[in-house]
Amino acid sequence: MIKKIPVEQLKPGMFVHDFNCGWLDHPFLKNAVLIKNDSMIKKVIEVGIREVYIDASKGLDSGEAPLKEEEDKKTAASVKRIVDEYPQVENLVPMMQEIEKAAEIKEEAKKAITGVMEDLQAGKELEKEKIDLVVEEMVESVIRNKHALTSLSRVKKKDEYTYMHSVNVSILMISFCRTMKMSKSDIAVFGTGALLHDIGKMKVSQALLNKPSKLTDDEFAQMKMHAVYSGEILTETGDFSQKAIDVASQHHERFDGTGYPKGLKGDKISQGGQMSSIVDVYDAITSDRCYHTGMDPSEALKKIFEWSKYHFDPKLVQYYIRSVGIYPVGTLVRLESDYLAVVMQPGEEDLTKPKVKIIYDVDRDWPVEPRVLDLAKPAVGVSTQDRIVSTESPLKWKINPLKYIDFLNQ
Repeated sequence: MIKKIPVEQLKPGMFVHDFNCGWLDHPFLKNAVLIKNDSMIKKVIEVGIREVYIDASKGLDSGEAPLKEEEDKKTAASVKRIVDEYPQVENLVPMMQEIEKAAEIKEEAKKAITGVMEDLQAGKELEKEKIDLVVEEMVESVIRNKHALTSLSRVKKKDEYTYMHSVNVSILMISFCRTMKMSKSDIAVFGTGALLHDIGKMKVSQALLNKPSKLTDDEFAQMKMHAVYSGEILTETGDFSQKAIDVASQHHERFDGTGYPKGLKGDKISQGGQMSSIVDVYDAITSDRCYHTGMDPSEALKKIFEWSKYHFDPKLVQYYIRSVGIYPVGTLVRLESDYLAVVMQPGEEDLTKPKVKIIYDVDRDWPVEPRVLDLAKPAVGVSTQDRIVSTESPLKWKINPLKYIDFLNQ
């Protein structure tokens, strides 16, 4: 039995199934461990973890703590309600009309941030003009259709993480800002800070950045300095607004004061800093790294919602969930007809009714010839519409959903 408990209820003899943290490296070599003594509990608390999942079948129980399955259902229902109750942002052009241009812009953004980071490593100055041009194009693309560029952010390669993480955080931040109906100028400022949020990593040892195993306490302390360096680099350049600097320097601060580098709390963190902390975590936990497999976007949204009790501003988290949508492109879903399908395009008028590609028959436990189904329209010869009943784990079904999406594999 998997149960969620506050860390204050953690006791020696309990078996931690999941440390329930995404951005902080917990202080243990394994993700699941037996708590042997009070010093282990102290370490968990020191890194800012507030709740953990325990396995009562492998250690001491915790009494009346809720089961993980029950908590997951409540969280999924809350996330769906947030999306259902919010009107969609109007797209000026259809997603597939924008996708080719969005792919070009994404590649330009990757080249821009790669060039800037390489320049800094070589001792050259940061050229703001390169960043301004590509951010302007990203903003215009998201205004035309917010789903095209954000869908392309799903394509991630492990060996390009540092660069593509910066691009993806900027894309997601721009979409986030648009959902909050910010002015175009503010969207560009926040998008710029997001694109450069990890620029300080160029002052951190490359061996440390590329280390495939767990960081030591000293190494983690060095790594945490990158947020300070990011702020310093943008400040020293002299051309960036304070809003952009805050986005870059505060993306690891947490609403409850458990973040770094300054341990800022609540409104002491700028709006941009609070927003970038949400986006940074979301992209990090949905990315494959050499030491872990990325989380499915729908699961990541549930985690973000769960962590909003402590680490993030709950109101901003609601806006972010609305920005990403309940079924992002590439999500594996189960239909009422007992088929598995991959979300191909968000619903134009109803996010709960996307266009999907059916790929697997659950009843027969067998793949099927892929076929596209628009859940917003009745299928030919069928009196009732199919619908999504749940999201599914790609790992459980040993399916890579992204390989079924043509425009992501071009």
